[in-house]
Amino acid sequence: MNKYERIVLVYDCGSTNIRVAAVNEYGEIVSQKNIHNSAKSQPGGKPGWMIWDVDEIWRKLCILTREVLQTIDKRKLCSLIVTTWGADGVLIKENGELAYPTISWQCSRTLDVINEVTDQIDPYEVFKITGYQIIPFNTLFKWIWMRKYAPEAFRTAYTFLMMPAYFSFKLTGEMHIEPTDASTTMAIDSAKRKWSPEMLALAKLDESFFPEWKEPGDVAGYVTEDASEETGLPKGLPVIVGGHDTQFAIALPRASWDEAILSSGTWEILAVRTKYYQPTKEAFENGVVIELDLEKNLWNPQFLMIASAVLEWIRKMLFSEVSDKPYEVMVNEAMGISPGSDNIIFLPSFFPRSGPTAKYNVPGGLLGLNLSVTRGHIYRAALEGLSYQLRLAIELMENSFNIKLDNVWVVGGGSKNELWNRIRSDVLSRKIIVSRFTEATVLGADLTALKGIGLYKNLDEAKSSLDYQEKIYTPITQNSEIYEKAYKEFINLYGKLSFAYSK
Repeated sequence: MNKYERIVLVYDCGSTNIRVAAVNEYGEIVSQKNIHNSAKSQPGGKPGWMIWDVDEIWRKLCILTREVLQTIDKRKLCSLIVTTWGADGVLIKENGELAYPTISWQCSRTLDVINEVTDQIDPYEVFKITGYQIIPFNTLFKWIWMRKYAPEAFRTAYTFLMMPAYFSFKLTGEMHIEPTDASTTMAIDSAKRKWSPEMLALAKLDESFFPEWKEPGDVAGYVTEDASEETGLPKGLPVIVGGHDTQFAIALPRASWDEAILSSGTWEILAVRTKYYQPTKEAFENGVVIELDLEKNLWNPQFLMIASAVLEWIRKMLFSEVSDKPYEVMVNEAMGISPGSDNIIFLPSFFPRSGPTAKYNVPGGLLGLNLSVTRGHIYRAALEGLSYQLRLAIELMENSFNIKLDNVWVVGGGSKNELWNRIRSDVLSRKIIVSRFTEATVLGADLTALKGIGLYKNLDEAKSSLDYQEKIYTPITQNSEIYEKAYKEFINLYGKLSFAYSK
């Protein structure tokens, strides 16, 4: 088998969609299958108690794997890698059975124990140690909740596996913990890239409870005979250590140290890759989260903010009768509207306490309506509002770490929208760079797996093998001048509305 015949199978598991993709070394998805995913109400639990049915997710992965394998030459398959969302994991017994249902990040129960942590340690101290803010879905709160309200779970538990490691365990029978997902637990000493004894002690745990550390790109194990029978995968296929999907998306672009990366989808993650761990007071107050990068001695400061979910809401509300290519219709109508949307301002903060506008605690809004306003106005105003939100995030990131971000690489589904990219560039007065690789998580995982089997020495070498075919959007001065004024009005509105809502 030569280099150009290798295919990696990527398990790309998200909160709403499970995908199995076969990817070649050119970064091309040669086959993929998808199925819906969602959290479930916990049987016998209280209202708002949400869990993941990990057995159901595993069954879906097995079905999708068999379907994909039917469409490719299995002789070309060289490895498999798993990525999932962060913060969630599985408390298991030594025989692999669940010690307690797998609590979802969407669950409300952890609100009961947050004060138990903040009464013992200052939130800024937590941030300095872990890089994480006090967020209800943090894994540490789930451990504390189970200690308090389901003590039998830890009495029977053998260890805890983050979601990617759990499905890797199902494939190989081997257990591990890896840093990108572990950094979403709020229990990691991020400066040292290992567990924090101080944070683990809050849940009455120590590092001996967890499996051995492995790095993304290490070999996690090999497909067992049982897993082969369930999935159709060849027995002995190498399974490479994966991790948190965000980090694979962040690592894909060929961004320099003074360029930001925006992973744009239902939510957007604005991130940078840095060589220093700097949990500054300003970063903490601005709501920055710092996670561990795929590679050692690198960190990912980031903002999480709502994005395409807002545009999907507009589609349902205003373009529901458009059944054929609705987003093309939306873009075409918005292109007929001048920059600034005729003074219509859209506030995209549909989740008020998230993203760079979190401190204002202002819900989404639409201002400046009159009888001549069209749905095209509203869609364009939403694209502009999301771009103002992005500009604020960039400015806060720069202020938090005393850096200057010259350009922004955009990956993910939101990178396909040319009008949005044009607006982003004009609002930010920066270059927007996109490439032919929009599926950043899948391709980042693909390159990591190819590195894991020895095809590449490191991630930089893997990325240099690809033809990214970059497209660059350069700001138009006239438009940027219009948006400069509109951006200031956008920020002023949040300040004024914050005062109004606080009353």
